[in-house]
Amino acid sequence: MILVCYSPIAQPLGYPTANLSTTWINKGNGSNAIVFQGGSLIIPVLTKKLIQEPNSFHKGPECNINPSSMSQTPPLSTPRTPSRKNQVATVLHPTIASIVVLVVVVSGVIMFIFASATLSTTWINHQNASNSIFSSIDDSRIVPVLIKETNLTNQYFVCGFFCNGTCTSYIFSIFIIYYDMEFNEVQPSHVIWFANEYHPIRQGAILNLTAAGESVLQDCVDGTKVWTTNTTGKSVAGMNLTGTGNLVLFDAHNSVVWQSFYHPKDCWLLGQTLFQGQKLISSVSSTNWMKGQYSLQLTHEGLFPYIESNPPQIYNDLFHVIFPPNKERTSIRFFNGNFTLFSSPGVPVMAFRLPTSLSAQYMKLMPDGHLRLFQWQDYGWTMVWDVFNYKYGDCNYPLACGRNVVCSTNRQCSCPRSNLSGMDYFKHVNTLHPNLGCSEITPLTCDATQDQFLIPPENIKYSTFTTTLGTMTKEACKQAWLKNCSCKAALFRYDLNASSGDCCLPSDLFTIMTVDIDGYSSNISAFIKVQNVRKPQTHSRKNRVATVLRPTIAGMVVLVVVVSGVIMFIIHKQKRNAEMEEEYLDQVPGMPTRFSYKELEIATKRFSKKLGEGGFGLVFEGTLEDGSNIAVKCLEGPAQVKKSFLAEVESIGSIHHVNLVTLKGFCALKSQSLLVYEFMSNGSLDRWIYHGHRKHVLGWERRKKIILDVAKGLAYLHEECRQKIIHLDICNTRKF
Repeated sequence: MILVCYSPIAQPLGYPTANLSTTWINKGNGSNAIVFQGGSLIIPVLTKKLIQEPNSFHKGPECNINPSSMSQTPPLSTPRTPSRKNQVATVLHPTIASIVVLVVVVSGVIMFIFASATLSTTWINHQNASNSIFSSIDDSRIVPVLIKETNLTNQYFVCGFFCNGTCTSYIFSIFIIYYDMEFNEVQPSHVIWFANEYHPIRQGAILNLTAAGESVLQDCVDGTKVWTTNTTGKSVAGMNLTGTGNLVLFDAHNSVVWQSFYHPKDCWLLGQTLFQGQKLISSVSSTNWMKGQYSLQLTHEGLFPYIESNPPQIYNDLFHVIFPPNKERTSIRFFNGNFTLFSSPGVPVMAFRLPTSLSAQYMKLMPDGHLRLFQWQDYGWTMVWDVFNYKYGDCNYPLACGRNVVCSTNRQCSCPRSNLSGMDYFKHVNTLHPNLGCSEITPLTCDATQDQFLIPPENIKYSTFTTTLGTMTKEACKQAWLKNCSCKAALFRYDLNASSGDCCLPSDLFTIMTVDIDGYSSNISAFIKVQNVRKPQTHSRKNRVATVLRPTIAGMVVLVVVVSGVIMFIIHKQKRNAEMEEEYLDQVPGMPTRFSYKELEIATKRFSKKLGEGGFGLVFEGTLEDGSNIAVKCLEGPAQVKKSFLAEVESIGSIHHVNLVTLKGFCALKSQSLLVYEFMSNGSLDRWIYHGHRKHVLGWERRKKIILDVAKGLAYLHEECRQKIIHLDICNTRKF
């Protein structure tokens, strides 16, 4: 099915009905043939003009389309089960018409796809809405607001509500999707811009393009504004998603009032310009969009990546050019095949070459500090270039080996040693994982600065250099650290005259790179601060006392050895019993995920955020490495790893019901047992039943639904689950 808007000067294309015994001939040069830009051709059989509706959403010369609401007009809605009977038909830029909307037919349903919106338009985040897009590959879900086709077939820029995994929270974002017509399937989406990374929203949240010209994102619970464009009173006429992935608010003259390109996150799109003072900021992880510890910023000296520190430290010098002072803004623009540095608009200074492509591209500052170029290849996004790796390799990244570590060829991580004394002043945080960094054997302290000195490790080059003190000798730089207790090292870089240079006193010491990588020779000397422990002086009187005590000590040693042997035997026996219990634990089938105590301690930030107190212990909030929120219940009393406890865990773990909280895993220690549940974001039920504010009190329909859902959960436990469980602690303080 094809929707075409035609102008009044065009001749009629056909009739909306036909009688019996009517014949149509496919003739390419017929008078009613429609030729499109790009060479496509349509021979109409039946044609019907759309009836004009009032308050139309999009307008063309002779056709008006007014969908009842955006939330009811599904673009690219795909079922879980692929179907090859679905058809997709699109029309773009007809030569005799002005296209106003892209029509897609999926499973016999007509869907409208809009790239712009007028004022006083509202979108509601409904996960089960008919226009939601589901990807069965990564379980992500999209509730679209605006959609714009890219230059590639079946690839779209989408602006809307996005979630992945359990979909307990959403972000308002821009992303790229690919719709596979052959299998009627949406490929995993790539988020390229987001608005509310620190305030995720839930179902029912509202995006409102107000009559005052401001885009406002409101939470569904109390209507709190979680994000806004702050464009009230700036004559905004509408909102548009461009073919380059730029979300724009425009005025009546089509001038840009606000655009997402001026508020970059962690991605850099083709055609996007980064101005002086703007920066890309990495995310914490692929599922946590909060600000990470890396940034890419354009300054008057060039384009530099930074790691968060005090002050931030540079770890690469992609562009290093000092611009003379001028009133114009320095900028850098991402083109297909390069990004170019401009000293002022239209005045290029230099370009950095990148792989060219006939398909879509974008760059992303990754959570590990890499700037990677992604390209669409064979139905998926592929990393085709690691921008910073061209010069130094992986060792040039601040946390390639962690903190206080020397990174050498093939990313070998070792603790720094003095090339003079050969003594060890650092040790690995984890000997099995040397890339986690090193720590001081004797921690630095400002109370004993007289016992601190600098060691010069062999053949190293620190990966960053930010001048702290300029124009001084190496010895003067080494002395400067004595006056600065917070610095961890003294770095010195020679000038061209090789007699003086710049001094850097970093307060954080990251990965140190050896100079033999890629044959690079450094003019930087690095000296690491260490703490020495004074050995007590030996006196002759003490020596005489030691001589007298030696026989006594020898006898005591023999006694200690005997007692230690007995103790070791007892400990070994107890350890063996514990190992047998652990072996049984690992052999029980159907058990949920077993977490280590360390994992839960990190996830809950040392059990710092208490959610409540249950009948059997305290409950704490936490976040796993994959970004999912959890509730950890610490059971009180002795917690031996016994079959009775494991049987309870196995029973609870096998329960799967929409009205019951899911047990994600457990932790069984000799001294303590912990249960890991799915986090319920709405809190305790009684907080909503007895809320102090009338506007937040639950209505009777909602109360009825809660009662029925509780009853369904109890009925499942009592009658339907494989192993029937009687719940004896029903109260209104339960989470939901």
